[in-house]
Amino acid sequence: MSALREIAGPFVVAPPAGARVRTRLRVPGIDAAALREVGEYLGSLASADLAARCAEGSLDAKQRARSRQVRKQELTAKSSSRWAGALTRTSEDAYQLAHRNLLAERRSLLARVKRIETRLAVMAGKRAGRVRGYPTTAERHAKTIRIQTFRTRLAEVEQQLGTGRVSVCRGGKALLHKRNHLADAGLTETRWRERWAAARLFITADGEKDKTWGNETIRWNPDQKWLEIRLPAPLAGLANRPSGRYRLSCPVEFTYRGGDVAAQAATGAVRYDICLDPARGRWYLDASWKTPAIEPITLAQARQGTVVAVDVNAGHLAVAVLDPDGNQAGAPYTIGLPLAGMPSSTRDGRLRAAITSILTTAREHRASAVVIENLDFGDARHQGRERTGNRPSRGRRGRAFRHQAAGIPTARFRDRLTPMACNTGMAVIAVDPAYTSRWGAQHWLAPMQQHHPKLTGHHAAAFVIGRRGLGLRARRRASGNLPAPEDAAAPERAKSTQARSETHPKTGTETRGPATRTDPRQPPGIRPEGPDGPRQATAGARTGPGAGGRGTRPGDGPGRRGRVRPHAHRRRPATGDRGRAGGRRGGGGRGSGRGQAEPPGTGAGHPGRPGHTDAQIAGQLYISVRTVSSHLDRIRDKTGCPSR
Repeated sequence: MSALREIAGPFVVAPPAGARVRTRLRVPGIDAAALREVGEYLGSLASADLAARCAEGSLDAKQRARSRQVRKQELTAKSSSRWAGALTRTSEDAYQLAHRNLLAERRSLLARVKRIETRLAVMAGKRAGRVRGYPTTAERHAKTIRIQTFRTRLAEVEQQLGTGRVSVCRGGKALLHKRNHLADAGLTETRWRERWAAARLFITADGEKDKTWGNETIRWNPDQKWLEIRLPAPLAGLANRPSGRYRLSCPVEFTYRGGDVAAQAATGAVRYDICLDPARGRWYLDASWKTPAIEPITLAQARQGTVVAVDVNAGHLAVAVLDPDGNQAGAPYTIGLPLAGMPSSTRDGRLRAAITSILTTAREHRASAVVIENLDFGDARHQGRERTGNRPSRGRRGRAFRHQAAGIPTARFRDRLTPMACNTGMAVIAVDPAYTSRWGAQHWLAPMQQHHPKLTGHHAAAFVIGRRGLGLRARRRASGNLPAPEDAAAPERAKSTQARSETHPKTGTETRGPATRTDPRQPPGIRPEGPDGPRQATAGARTGPGAGGRGTRPGDGPGRRGRVRPHAHRRRPATGDRGRAGGRRGGGGRGSGRGQAEPPGTGAGHPGRPGHTDAQIAGQLYISVRTVSSHLDRIRDKTGCPSR
């Protein structure tokens, strides 16, 4: 068995550094026309400034500052100083994002090329160590062609990074590519042009702390509920207020967290963005600001109370509630989350509804944290279909797996959960996702189904996620409550890592399995044959139905356990010799119990006392029946007692 990889420790997800709130602008036709004209004019300036910034290539800090200063002076003459500041900042952000995308594409291409080269080094249908060649010569030939394509793309990316020239499309490349595939996208040319024009609008104003209501360009009054826009100089003719301002005729109000927006506008800077949804014909206003730095919740504080663990899957969420000791505090349940084929607004709404349900459950159980997996499918994204392992990567099964992995909203769920949990005062703990599904099905599914038969492996995985977030073991020990040898020697090891291989770390030997019983089991009340024939059952031995072994002996009372024989591990003598040896020890035989070893786990008050079945012992110790039977067999071999 190969050694398991080391599991990273859990951590508390950092709270968000800012907040963003959206509301709808119910503008009439005249206001909508004014907003569209302002957005189109500023959008044209943004496109020209972005093209100028991309043409300059990679710059250091001083060069970027100088470039922005020059471009801002040119834009100020065409709009205003504040509009020019927002335009140049947005262009720089777009350039940096495109540069990071190029770096990510290079990492992905390098990973794919390396993986294909590794498998091409092995002949088709062969295997060299842990590297397996491609199954057929046809597939191997197809991979040789594919690797040439990757190398060509990699050379282009390297050239772009060397010159610092990036490619940025205002409005999005996805929407641009739909222009040549209108039928497949279900759009007409008119509808596509409406979406293209709406995506290229620019109405963004950065906040200013020392200005009235936190923004001089776009100003919102929370008391009187009006919104004003400072128009660019060429559009001053549209103003309906003094100082070249345009006030919307509709009232503006933030129905969600309106008090927070008003408080921030009265005390600090607020950034406003106005955008258009062409499919619905609706205008929206977004308010965003930086939140003050607060003392983060530590991991020890987050573990003090009940936690809610969530296992994110394609189409649903599995939720489990655990107390601080790692036990179930409520019945696990499933939240349906169908997102496939839905618009982005619908997906976001359903995701928020699911998170609201999770936080409601957390408040009902007075939970202190929500535990999730730190899952992002980084290797799967970098290597794509070239990734191999225990997951399908080729053919129909490979496409189905990639489609399923793409449908799991891991990043979106984490990004939505963190601020919503922070608003309710709860922490979010992220854990390593390794082996959660495997160990959940192996160690926890069967015990959980005894109380809730309809539970699945996803609920068991959520249970493992919760225990890992609490710093507890994800697997159940086969020996009950006894610690593992390496954990007993180093208690901190059990907290730092939970994945142990079946090989002892010091000696390198494999863990000893349960002993196999060679002699037949004896019926209750019957002793082995001695020199004079079969022996009778001892006084007090149970011979009726349900008898579990020998009767009560003087050494069975609390504190009266017999001594362990120093040579109990040696092979027992033959039946006749054992009878004669018993006669030489004072005639008491084995029934007297004097000076003989008492089998561990059979004293009074112990779960293994006579009369208890393996199932009853397993129920009291919360372990499996197979484990009880294995340990009792090992006890019999060590003590020499044929009966329980």
